[in-house]
Amino acid sequence: MDEKAFFGFIERVRAGNEQAAAELVRLYEPEIRREVRLRLRDSRLRREFDSVDICQSVLASFFVRAALGQYELQEPQQLIKLLVTMTRNKLVGKIRKMHSQTRDHRRVDIDGQDKLKAVAVGPTPSDLASGSELLQEFRNRMTREEWQLAERRTQGLSWAAIASELGGTPESLRKQLARAVDRVSGELGLDEDQP
Repeated sequence: MDEKAFFGFIERVRAGNEQAAAELVRLYEPEIRREVRLRLRDSRLRREFDSVDICQSVLASFFVRAALGQYELQEPQQLIKLLVTMTRNKLVGKIRKMHSQTRDHRRVDIDGQDKLKAVAVGPTPSDLASGSELLQEFRNRMTREEWQLAERRTQGLSWAAIASELGGTPESLRKQLARAVDRVSGELGLDEDQP
């Protein structure tokens, strides 16, 4: 895919075009799943994590962040690098969480099953994975000011243009949106790898 075609493709993904999203999944899901399988060499980890679950989590996070204008991707290699990095971070976060929950050997039986599974409160990432519902949930949890930034980014405005319209510096506005997306992603359980 040449640079111009890729830019149009990413713009359609940002806009929530279902065909573009399906194409992105078709093209890049194998890369994500391969990365998961390469990283999960330990049989105990393979029992705990499935490449499909990690892949869905990565893609859900990517689609939301892309729709909110957080990524500026110029070529397919940048997208692959981003998705692989997100995959690694998701795995590291999940493995850390698993290890912190199973430090007490009495919590895990011989087969590796957690005896004290915590009951999750609220919707799971897979429950929220449909794009429009997920974006609506983000909108509900963001402040009015944060959502204005996100809307302007999805319209394709540069940070400099947004700063001249709303005030502030491009860098401070970019960071404000990034913090908001990180916060809401954490609330929704999309980014377990985030602190």
